[in-house]
Amino acid sequence: MTDFNHAPDRRGSGSYKWDSDPDPDIIPLWVADMDFKTAPCVIEALKRRVDHGVFGYTLVGEDYYTALTEWFASRHGYEIDRRMVIYTSGVVPAISAIIKAMTTPGDGVIVQTPVYNCFFSSIRNNGCRIVENPLRRVDLHPGEFTYEMDFEDLERKAADPATRLLLLCNPHNPAGKIWNREELSRLAAICRDNGVTVISDEIHCELTMPGLEYVPYGTVDPGGIICLSPSKAFNTAGLQIANIVCPDETARRAIDRAININEVCDVNPFGVEALKAAYTGEGSRWLDELREYLHANYLMTRDILAERMPGCPVTRLEASYLPWVDVTSLEISSDKLEEMLKENAKVWVNSGEMYGLGGYIRINIACPRERLREGLIRLTTFISTL
Repeated sequence: MTDFNHAPDRRGSGSYKWDSDPDPDIIPLWVADMDFKTAPCVIEALKRRVDHGVFGYTLVGEDYYTALTEWFASRHGYEIDRRMVIYTSGVVPAISAIIKAMTTPGDGVIVQTPVYNCFFSSIRNNGCRIVENPLRRVDLHPGEFTYEMDFEDLERKAADPATRLLLLCNPHNPAGKIWNREELSRLAAICRDNGVTVISDEIHCELTMPGLEYVPYGTVDPGGIICLSPSKAFNTAGLQIANIVCPDETARRAIDRAININEVCDVNPFGVEALKAAYTGEGSRWLDELREYLHANYLMTRDILAERMPGCPVTRLEASYLPWVDVTSLEISSDKLEEMLKENAKVWVNSGEMYGLGGYIRINIACPRERLREGLIRLTTFISTL
């Protein structure tokens, strides 16, 4: 069994999460990477690659594609044709290249807000328009809520001939929502009927709560373009590896060209080796242990916030390690609250403003439990004084 209760000291390691603020007392519960070491099988694979001692330009071999396709077939029932795969350095570069390939400046791109902040920048950087299809909040019971898609609004937005793409977050960040097959099928039908191509970011797909499974968008829409990476689940974002699955040959050629134009066509050898090692039986067992630990962290987070901040409901977290908390009752902007928590409670969370919805904060719970508990006690203690 993996001991997730202990994690290496990341401060001073060049960590974006830990070293972006020099205050040594801050507990960072913000940017989405974990404090845990990656799976031992990944570490061993990287050690072997280091021992080789030569790190030249990387040729991605057939064993890479075999690892990818067998993993998704066996774990998720998603059959991927190896010929449809384009590798690149990350999901964000992938999304940017796809937008470049499939739009012209001025085209509309639908996003379902609140949503991952880089969706906005990728659209703007390609000269396109952001078209918001806001998710509808559903209150489940006091202290807990979730979201659903607004299909009527989506139909109106998709009907605009200048709207070309929809960026889907599946599972959704920051809503923590797993979209079911019926929801995805209805979205796919609306987009197909209106000539809108769906790009599905599935970077959080492995991080479902125990007993829950995500539905690969590619299993409901043969024309969808899927972005995948082991980086969130195995905490390897710095190794920069991701894959685009694009069934349409014409679109795939255009995306491949855009990948080269954006100069994100080369990957490093460590990313390749990490993916091959992660997508194995040993990686799968480690991942299941991680999911159990994250689930316990979520339950603790939910209970602490319910007891100490009863006026601030929390999303029902079905996937990811990023609970989304409603702080509108505090009547303070979430940007201001983020600053106040850093300064006064020494806890760093993300403001909801960056995801397109003020009045909320996002908390990263992927850290040792006692560190998380301390961060939550600090946060709730300060908020009780407001």
